[in-house]
Amino acid sequence: MTQDELKQAVARAAIDYVVKHEIIGVGTGSTANFFIDELAKIKADIKGAVASSEATAARLRGHGIAVFDLNDVPEIAVYIDGADEITHSGAMVKGGGAALTREKIVASVAKSFVCIADGSKLVDVMGKFPLPVEVLPMARAAVTRELAKLGGEPKLRLKPGTDEAFITDNGGMLIDVAGLAIADPVALEAKINQIVGVIAVGLFAARGANVCLLGTADGVKTLTF
Repeated sequence: MTQDELKQAVARAAIDYVVKHEIIGVGTGSTANFFIDELAKIKADIKGAVASSEATAARLRGHGIAVFDLNDVPEIAVYIDGADEITHSGAMVKGGGAALTREKIVASVAKSFVCIADGSKLVDVMGKFPLPVEVLPMARAAVTRELAKLGGEPKLRLKPGTDEAFITDNGGMLIDVAGLAIADPVALEAKINQIVGVIAVGLFAARGANVCLLGTADGVKTLTF
C-alpha cells in the first residue's frame, strides 16, 4: 500500500470514533484532509466541527460542514488529527503542517484525542522529525539561541521556494529543531514552554493521544494509551 492509501485507511477507521450529534475537533495536514473527506459523508450526523487551522476550516466548509469558533463551544467530544511522530506511550511530535498551537488548544478542550497516522510515524524515541516551535517574531533570535543550548540544530522555517520566513495563522514564526533525541518528552515540553517568546512547542506529551489508529500493510492497528 502507498502512504496515501494507508492514510485513507486510518481516516476511514477514525469515523468510528466520531460522536454523533456532537461537535468534532479536526486537525491539520494530509492525513487530516483524508479524514475531512470521510467526515463529509456523515456530516448530517454531527453538529459541526472546530478547525485547528484556516486551511482545515476552508476544507470543512467546502464540504458543507459547519465550522464553529472554539470560544462558542463549551467542550468537544473528540479531536482527530495526525502526527509527525508518535511513541508507544502516545506522546507526539506535531507541527509539520504549521498548526501546532491551534492543534494543541483544540486538543486541550477535547474529551478524547484520536491520532491517525501511517505506520512510519510510530517510533521508540522521537526526534528524527525536526521539532517545530512557534515563536513571536521579535523573539526569533533569542529563542533560537536557547533552543541551540538543548543540543539540537534550530532552523527558521521558510516559505517554500523563498528566503522569507513562514508565518503561521497566528502571526508567529516557526523554528524547526533537528538532531534531538527526545528521551523525556514531558520534561522537554515543559522546558521549552518556559522559554520567553515561545508561543507553543510541537510536543504533545503532557496531553498526548488516547488512541492511535496506525495504518500498516496488515491493516489498521489500534493502540490505546
